[in-house]
Amino acid sequence: MRKVITVEISNEQVDTAVTFFIKKANEFSSRITVSRKGNTVNAKSLLGLLSLQLTNGTELLLEAEGGDAAEALEALEKIMRTSA
Repeated sequence: MRKVITVEISNEQVDTAVTFFIKKANEFSSRITVSRKGNTVNAKSLLGLLSLQLTNGTELLLEAEGGDAAEALEALEKIMRTSA
């Protein structure tokens, strides 16, 4: 499954949201990746997500494979659309 999302969090809250994003991603058994501008990282990796340099308005491609993929994408999208 694939989903394109836009980060809708103030730049001051992005690092906090990334922490919540990783914790939530680790609750799912699916393999989850995040891509930006041709760079793809494991959604469960702090260093990977930080390397994407997320800011408000950043467009991301979330991809998930596994039995809980749809639920994972929905939950992770919510984190990137609400301030922590």
